Amino acid sequence: MSLATLLENMKANGGAFRDAASRGNLAVLKSMLGPAWRGFVKQEGKGHADSALSVTHDVHFDWQYDRDRPEMAKLYEAAKVSQWNASLDVDWTTDVDPDNLDRALLPDSYVPVKGMPIWERLTRKEKNTQVHAMTSWMLSQFLHGEQGALFAACQVTTAVPWLDGKLYGSTQVVDEGRHVEVFHGYLTNKLEKRYDINDNLYVIIDALMSDSRWDVKFLGMQIMIEGLALGAFGTLRQITREPLLKNILKFVITDEARHVHYGVLSIQEFIQQGISERERREREDWAFEVALLLRNRFLAHEFYDEFYAHAMTREWDTMVMRPEMMTLFRKTMFKRIIPNLKRIGLLSDRVRPHYEEHGLLQWENGRAAPELSAQDLIDDRD
Repeated sequence: MSLATLLENMKANGGAFRDAASRGNLAVLKSMLGPAWRGFVKQEGKGHADSALSVTHDVHFDWQYDRDRPEMAKLYEAAKVSQWNASLDVDWTTDVDPDNLDRALLPDSYVPVKGMPIWERLTRKEKNTQVHAMTSWMLSQFLHGEQGALFAACQVTTAVPWLDGKLYGSTQVVDEGRHVEVFHGYLTNKLEKRYDINDNLYVIIDALMSDSRWDVKFLGMQIMIEGLALGAFGTLRQITREPLLKNILKFVITDEARHVHYGVLSIQEFIQQGISERERREREDWAFEVALLLRNRFLAHEFYDEFYAHAMTREWDTMVMRPEMMTLFRKTMFKRIIPNLKRIGLLSDRVRPHYEEHGLLQWENGRAAPELSAQDLIDDRD
């Protein structure tokens, strides 16, 4: 990559670096610099067949084999009886037609330019093409996130110190492999379109994969990314009219609810066992930085580059962040994350103003895992 390209990428993503530095937590900034350099500046998730990361973490063997965590054991039993087969339990013969409005993939309102003159000038066929592309972009990011979750689940299974946690972790590895399979199959065989990983998502996955602390891996994946998935999958299932996608999401939501439950149980115990105030503040700030990256992931720059780079430059981010789009963003993401952060003790008065600034504290009194069941998420109409 040329120096000019590197400098241009740094300029384009300067806001992300300023956000990371504004909290003043040097430990968090240090942990994010490498991933930010690789993701935002070098864009290692774009235009490559694969990526290699150097990762280090302690592997914890339990030679006592104590089964002393009944809540986690109960979760393990639930996972064993809830397994599904993406080849047999999903009806892949279902026809998916992006031009069939009776089975629309998404409402037009999910395309950021909906309601603007540039959108109104499009034919119905052209609008359908962009709805198809936006659906493909969203599901592509889910696919990339599930691959990250697969690798993270492998890591935390080796690193978590409790046998009941390791046994449950083994089921999540299987779950995440199945999610990669089912989203890849839908994108490849039904939508026939896939996008590169968003830079913000790449930075998050890089950061949690390369961090040596097992609880930070739990925090990044089980609470933040899986929390996003629960909100996004639930909303997407409610609004899509496409029956195959709706059915796939029902299966996936059931798995994801268990994954978040696993993370809440594990991190809550880790914090309650006693960590220093400095360690707690660092994890609190780290979670907020991840929240901002997840927010910026929804800017859909890959979709913009394909359809609107010729027509808009600075206007795109402002338009996507307009109030109605941000209401949708808050609903699909933080409604599930904030209550869980509060439950595990990472929503102190010190960090609350940062979330409040973005209008996110309205969700803090919502139900957190494990009280919130998978069926609640599937049936949610809020």
